[in-house]
Amino acid sequence: MSENSNVLIYATGLCGFCKAAMRLLDKKNVVYETIRVDQDHEQLDIMKQRSGRRTVPQIFVGDHHIGGFDDLSELEATGQLDQVLSG
Repeated sequence: MSENSNVLIYATGLCGFCKAAMRLLDKKNVVYETIRVDQDHEQLDIMKQRSGRRTVPQIFVGDHHIGGFDDLSELEATGQLDQVLSG
């Protein structure tokens, strides 16, 4: 996958689903930025506003909201994740 991927993950330090999402992206050699919302409550508010959700992880590719780990995993299982990441 492109190192220029504009992937952002809102996460917390203890979130197993966050770690699973990062492992999946690492396996695909996707470069991503992680924002720890447990360390920055302003970013938590931004995440809630951007995603409309309160749980982590929340994953974005550019301005496109992927959703959480289940959504990311479903894209991978259906073969659509590479297209979304390259898109």
